[in-house]
Amino acid sequence: MIRNKQVIPDGDVLVGTPAVPGVALGPVIRAAARVRPDMSDRTVPESERAGEAEAFRAAAATVAARLRARAANATGAASEVLAANAALAADRGWLATAEQAIGTGTPAPAAAIAASERFAGMLTKLGGVLAERVTDLRDICDRVVAELLGAPEPGIPVPERPSILVADDLAPADTAGLDPALVIAIVTALGGPTSHTAIIARQLNIPCVVAVPGAAGLTAGTEVLVDGGTGEIRVAPDPERAAAALAAHRDTAARSAAWTGPGRTADGRPIEVLANVQDGAGARAAAATPAAGIGLFRTELCFLDREAEPSVAEQAGVYREVLDAYPGRKVVLRTLDAGSDKPLRFAGHPDEANPALGVRGLRIALRESGILDRQLDAIAEAARGRTPVPWVMAPMVATPAEAEWFAGKVRERGLVPGVMIEVPSAALAATAILRHVDFLSIGTNDLTQYTMAADRMSAELAALTDPWQPPVLGLIGRTALAGRVREKPVGVCGEAAADPLLACVLVGLGVTSLSAAAGAVAAVGAALAGVTAKDCERAAAAASTAEDPQGARTAARAALGY
Repeated sequence: MIRNKQVIPDGDVLVGTPAVPGVALGPVIRAAARVRPDMSDRTVPESERAGEAEAFRAAAATVAARLRARAANATGAASEVLAANAALAADRGWLATAEQAIGTGTPAPAAAIAASERFAGMLTKLGGVLAERVTDLRDICDRVVAELLGAPEPGIPVPERPSILVADDLAPADTAGLDPALVIAIVTALGGPTSHTAIIARQLNIPCVVAVPGAAGLTAGTEVLVDGGTGEIRVAPDPERAAAALAAHRDTAARSAAWTGPGRTADGRPIEVLANVQDGAGARAAAATPAAGIGLFRTELCFLDREAEPSVAEQAGVYREVLDAYPGRKVVLRTLDAGSDKPLRFAGHPDEANPALGVRGLRIALRESGILDRQLDAIAEAARGRTPVPWVMAPMVATPAEAEWFAGKVRERGLVPGVMIEVPSAALAATAILRHVDFLSIGTNDLTQYTMAADRMSAELAALTDPWQPPVLGLIGRTALAGRVREKPVGVCGEAAADPLLACVLVGLGVTSLSAAAGAVAAVGAALAGVTAKDCERAAAAASTAEDPQGARTAARAALGY
């Protein structure tokens, strides 16, 4: 899986993009090689082609079923990603392309590989979040090929002792199944800080560094020290230095474990620290943390991998599970965020040259409001008789007019309206948008990608998709200022809120709440409890005037005395 291998000498330091903070020391393990049979010289006799196609369909169905089962047993982002990959394994276009090749005599494994590479090329050209699906698609293909050949399902080896996993990139099915007690850090040559690998690693609380030049030279068994906060990987580190880094990390972890809330700075400024969840199971797990409520309930899970839209009653049951996990507390639901890399079979998505900039999120409802109307009806049904009233926000809002249209529908049902700030135009128009809605929530993953015009899965562009980019911090600060002017709350629910250091900067920019993966809640709360509001403001000013993400991190650390 690792390409262009050149062994890294002892004592060298590799630097990548920080994705999940934390420090770990251990030997390198690498992902097992994928099954890639050479069947170029074999032609399937015409009499056997129907059976070959049936075997291919059965293998794809088996892989999809396994992924659906894993999604059902996972929570949060892992569940969402696995469900999306199960849908990818059943994608009609990919299946039809492979079956067409089988019909001309190509063996099923070779047909699957050729079909996946054809679609991978198309997705790469489209760029944006669609390019992110290339790793997923190839992983699906590898699993189908292994099933066809009767080979073991590809994946990550189980180490005998706690180890550092190094790979070019990781498929969601691999990352979601990791045991944090044995895989204690992740290093990838590709990907960005908002890739599926980073998101799931954050949920599992595994330190992670992505887009690491030279990662190919980290050989199995080599001892490395990984710092997910700085992005440094030290090869065969000095024992005293490694011991000091681990001791400092243990102290930080102990402070996090001792934090029980509520969210506030050392001088008493209140900051809501909330959890991001995907389903009822994730909400119940989050309720065991000090999270004060739910700042982002991603409602896509009950829509993904569905041939038909779920009924109002079915949706209400899913939403009720989440509300039941946090009775009497704040819950913020995001309406359906589909399109682009998460197409819905029943939504009638148009063919688009650049789906990442096309009909996704609220724009689906703007074309045909029925799906949104029924979802809001389901939320209202689930919320009947509950206090406080749930907050509901729309993704991919770009203009005040869109915010006004959405807010009207939400208020008709007695719910509290808000919108996501993910599009730069929305950040620039935040003051006007807040005339129509009661709150804003900043989705830093998409805001960063769209602000920097950079594919978040490109290793070459990983520095651009870093939420520490000063222009992104500037847009966050502008949005928070609009909240102060309108006297309405502005939160952050993107992956940036899970970074304890960046959380302090966000508070200094004026953000009033932070919502992160449940596993990151305590670390964020503990970090805020250790600094004053003035400290945060100094860190925000220093980071915002830096020239690049690394400079912003360094400036913030210095301002906070880290």
